[in-house]
Amino acid sequence: MISLFVLDIDGCITMPFQTPDWQALTKLRELNDRSRTDPTVPALSICSGRPQPYVEAVGQWLGMYKPLIFESGGGMFDPRDVSLHWPDTLTPEREETIQEIRTWVGENIIAKQEGAVSEFTKRTDVGIIHKDEKAIIEMYGEVCKKIETDYPDFEVHRTEISINIIMKGANKGTGLRWLSKVCEVPLQNMAYIGDSSGDIPALEVAGHGFTPANGISRLKEMPGVISTNGQATHGVIEAYEHIIRQNNS
Repeated sequence: MISLFVLDIDGCITMPFQTPDWQALTKLRELNDRSRTDPTVPALSICSGRPQPYVEAVGQWLGMYKPLIFESGGGMFDPRDVSLHWPDTLTPEREETIQEIRTWVGENIIAKQEGAVSEFTKRTDVGIIHKDEKAIIEMYGEVCKKIETDYPDFEVHRTEISINIIMKGANKGTGLRWLSKVCEVPLQNMAYIGDSSGDIPALEVAGHGFTPANGISRLKEMPGVISTNGQATHGVIEAYEHIIRQNNS
């Protein structure tokens, strides 16, 4: 029985820089509402690289009542008591290093790449946003070289519109383990859907994995990961309905 279905945001719940599909999101909310009374419908949660305010807002759109992971695995927002939680790995020394990386990124990456912006309000990682994937790829190479050389305790992930520099102990796999512990749901009873390389750690530990049609080929080739026919939100609905059918079988 799958009792918790965890969603990535960009490329899954929404498509970057596009108006959300409100009709599809309403369908997701209706299904999540059923989870309160129907044990065959798993509750929804989020594990996203996005910062806390955005993750909290999206959780509210969908009526989520389970804890939500933001900044990949760097923090948790619990809507049950409106509280924030941070990992033990976020020491004052680590925060100083994150600020050092943020300064370097601002001076050497964002300042030199027209259209690049910092992902504001983040605390545990450093994010860069750009609407052009070619620019992302160009910046990604330079960022990886710097981080691998000077900051071995960090790792770099990218999507088509973002770059995330995260603590090695705070990726999405760690985020799912955190959710598993707090929600008292074994990993084998959790499902996850993601579309980019940053979702690999989560798909490796979740009992059931999905990727939407717009997911990268590397995810579609992972053992046990089901690729949906629908893209983004429609792919999430397809996966959700698949889980419900499986729970009822």
